[in-house]
Parts: sequence; C-alpha cells; structure tokens
Amino acid sequence: MLNQQTLNKSASFSGIGLHSGNRVNMTFLPAPANSGIRFRRVDLEGKPEIEARVENVSETNRSTTLSKGNVKVHTVEHVLAAFAGGGIDNAIVELDANEPPIADGSAREYLKMLATAGVAAQPEKREIYNVTAPIELKLGESVMSLFPHDALKITCTSADKNGRFTQFFSTEISPKIWEREIAHARTFCFYEEIEYLIKNGLIKGGSLENAVVIREDAVLTTEPMRYPEEFARHKILDIIGDLSLVGRPITGHIIAVKPSHAANCELARQVVAQMQKPLRAVQTFTPPPAAAGAPVAAPAAGADFVMDIDEIMRLLPHRYPFLFVDRVTKIDGNFITGVKNVSMNEEFFLGHFPGHPIMPGVLQLEAIAQVAGILLLKRVDRAGAPAYFMAAEDVKWRKPVRPGDVLVIEVELLKQRGKLGKAKGICKVAGEIVSEATVTFMFAD
Repeated sequence: MLNQQTLNKSASFSGIGLHSGNRVNMTFLPAPANSGIRFRRVDLEGKPEIEARVENVSETNRSTTLSKGNVKVHTVEHVLAAFAGGGIDNAIVELDANEPPIADGSAREYLKMLATAGVAAQPEKREIYNVTAPIELKLGESVMSLFPHDALKITCTSADKNGRFTQFFSTEISPKIWEREIAHARTFCFYEEIEYLIKNGLIKGGSLENAVVIREDAVLTTEPMRYPEEFARHKILDIIGDLSLVGRPITGHIIAVKPSHAANCELARQVVAQMQKPLRAVQTFTPPPAAAGAPVAAPAAGADFVMDIDEIMRLLPHRYPFLFVDRVTKIDGNFITGVKNVSMNEEFFLGHFPGHPIMPGVLQLEAIAQVAGILLLKRVDRAGAPAYFMAAEDVKWRKPVRPGDVLVIEVELLKQRGKLGKAKGICKVAGEIVSEATVTFMFAD
C-alpha cells in the first residue's frame, strides 16, 4: 500500500471504559490526508482534539494516556493498534468520555468497526520510516531493542516478575497477519495486582468479560484461550498501538522482553529522535536566520511549526540568564509547545543547590509564562513587550528537574482580553509531568 488510507464512512460502538468505568460512545470518522489519528472529546466545550503523537503521552501506568492542556484521553493503545494494524493512516475518534470502550479487552470490536466503515485510498503518498540504526533501551524490567529490517517484525517474551506464564511469540506484521494472529488477543492481569489497581483508581470497569485474570496457576476467563500465546500476542498488540505514536509506519525488527507501555512509548520517542537526526543535520548547514527586526511569519492553523531562538528573542524581551525557552516545536490554535534544555551551566545551579543541582520550581512557572507569552505576543502584535505576573493558581511541583533534562512546556491559552492573558501550563521531562500551574499575566505599555 503506497498511498495513505482513511475510512470510507463512519462507524460507532458503545461500551464501558476499562480503567474509568464510564459509559462511552465512540465513533470512527474519515479524516483528510496527512492529518493522522486524532481523538476528539465531544463531551467538552469546543470539542478539543488530541493528536496521537508520542509528544502528547502524559501517563503510561497500565495504559497509555494522551493529554493536551487539561484535556485527556486514557487507554488509547488498542484503538491505535487497530488503525495501525489495519493500515489506516488518517481518522478521527470521537468520544463522549475520557476513555474508549474496552469491549472484550482485545481489538476485535474495533476490527468490526473498521469493516463497517470500509477503507478509502487517498492520493497522498504514505511515508514509511525505515529504521537506520539499532535502538536499545532498558526501563525497569522491560528490555526493548529495534534493528533495521525490511518489514515490521515483532518478537516478544511475556512473563511476570516471578517468571510465571512465560510466553514467546514472533511474527511479521501485515494487515492480514494482524487481523488473524494479534487483534483478538485480550488484555490480562495477575490476581495479586487487582487490589493495587483498584486502590489506584484503575480497572473500575474491569471484569472477566473484558480481561483474563491469572491466579496462581489458574487462568480465569469466560471462554477458552484464543491463542496458545495469548498474553505475548496481546503485548504485541500494545506495542503496535504505542509505536504508532511515532506518527508514521515504520519497518524494523522489535525484540521485546517484558514490554510495558512506558517502555513502548520510550522506544517511540527514540525512533522519532532517530528520524529527526537528518533534519537537524540539514538545519545545521542552512543559511543563518533573517536579521533582527525582520517580521516573524504567523504559523498556519493546525500546522507543526518550529520557532528557533532568534525568532523567540525577537518576540520576548527576556535575555540571559532569564530566558527559559530555547525553541517552540508546535503552535496549534490555543496550544503551544516549547522546549528548554536544562544545562549545568545555568547560573541558578550555583546556589540551588551546591552539590545537588535542582531547577527552582518558580523558574518552571516562569518558563510556562514565557511560552504562553510567545503565543499571546504573536496574536496582539506586541513583540518585545514585557509581561507582569498577576496570579498563579493550582501550582503543583511533582518531580525535581536536574541538569541534562529536557523540559517540554505545554501551554493552553485559556483567556485573552487585550493585553491580559490566562494560560494553563504543564512541564514534562521524558513524558512525565514535573510541574503544572495556571498563570495570569499582563503586558506592559
């Protein structure tokens, strides 16, 4: 299949969310070429959308959660696996709750939805990324390796920490193999995990109708096992879904031992980093940016947009050592994403603290305000205007930020009235939230 594909028409399904326990209605809709997979929360004002991209992953505890600002969609991996396995490049998933229906714990119902909707070819070419060099990572008990290969192949070993129910399965992935060998494998958990999951607000909608439970040497299920290696195959299903967050199909041989959503998503991040290396090399040898004072072009609505440090400094009045955003990676409507590379050379590390360097939380607040200011300054055409903090609400610092960390600052502009702005910001390191706040600020005359 050389061209991109979407759905021919819509298809719907209703059920219960596995972790939330909420009743949810879900509809698959066709989408334009090059738009990818998007989740749309029709139960929220403005029907906000979240792109299925690894930079939007916010949680990986027992499932994969996507976030944009304060909008979240939990447990997206099975739906994403259905699209990726079936060769669907572009689609919209409408939900009236915060999680897709779990159905029977596999992708079987989603296959039926795709069969109902049908497939429509699009004229734009599909861009497949061929892995060029090995990638290896270890995260907790998970060990993941990815090697160049002429197709997508996944080899998986699944087991609990005591080595029980160790299973192995290996296969290349094509739409036919996906549908026959992987898609019907159900999610599972060990009996002793259930108390922990319940205490942590998970599996509120869980039952033997939508999961297999392992208790000692017994397998509790409402029907016979669907495959001899159903657990390993379901882990492959999760890998396919999480790896689709790269944003395009890939070829390579994945070897996974005790995979997890956290490890799957970290592998996706490293694939994206490998994809971007040639682009960064090209940018190194491009002509220098326009002279200071040149106008900064406004981004197209909904487009990925990169703003380098020269463009940022034409908008913001801040300078060393108080400029806390190095580049802007995306502007999409009221959403903006900035990046701060935290170096040991930061002046604040001299006193905060000697021998134990930690980025001050208030400077993370400042980074949120600066990223929000970039978006607002572009809108009100007030490049170089200083901004005054007026309020900070719902401030939370969750984890320390240390030298070598890459601080990703995601901001949603909540209100704008003239020179006044209010924004919700989240700072992340390696996909985990380290701080968050709602800030109000005003530009000076």
